[in-house]
Amino acid sequence: MAKPYGDDLRRKFLLAYDQGEETLEELADRFLVSVGWAKKISAQRNRTGQAERVPHQPGRKWRAGAEAQRQVMDWVASKPDLTLAQLQAKLSSEAGISLSLGRVWHLLKKLGLRLKKVTPRGRAGRRSQPRTTGRIRGAHPVDLTGAADFPGRERRHDLDDTALCARYGRHTHP
Repeated sequence: MAKPYGDDLRRKFLLAYDQGEETLEELADRFLVSVGWAKKISAQRNRTGQAERVPHQPGRKWRAGAEAQRQVMDWVASKPDLTLAQLQAKLSSEAGISLSLGRVWHLLKKLGLRLKKVTPRGRAGRRSQPRTTGRIRGAHPVDLTGAADFPGRERRHDLDDTALCARYGRHTHP
C-alpha cells in the first residue's frame, strides 16, 4: 500500500501556493505530485483550516455519544436486569437515539457490560478446551509397512493400491 506524503511536503506546497508563485497545476509539476492531490489538500485546508493531514478514523461512527453512553451505564447500574428491548426503548424515548437491538448489544459490549450473569461453574455446553475424543479426520496414523490401514482391519493383499484406486474412482499421486 502506498504511504501518504509527509506533512512537511504539504506545508511547503501550500506555503508556495499561498505566496501566489504559481497555479496548483504548475506547483504540482514542480513538486512532482499529482494535480488531484494538489486540489485535494488545498480543499482540505480550506475546510479544516490546517495544513497537516487529518488522521483517518475508520469504521462506523457511533450514534450514541458520550452522554448517551453515560446514561446507559447509569440505567444498567440502577436496574441490572434490563433487557435489550427495554434499553432500546429507553434510548429512543429518553435520549432520542434510535438503535437496532444489534447496535444496543454492541454498545453494551463496548461499555464492558454483560447481558446476563455467568455462574462460577460456567455455562452449560461451553468448553474451555477443545474436545479430543470426537472423530477427527485423519486421526489414524498411516501404516507405512502396509500391515493395516485401520486398527483391527487386515489389508487385502490381492489388490494393490492402483487397482483399488481404479475400482473406486480415485486417482493416485506419483
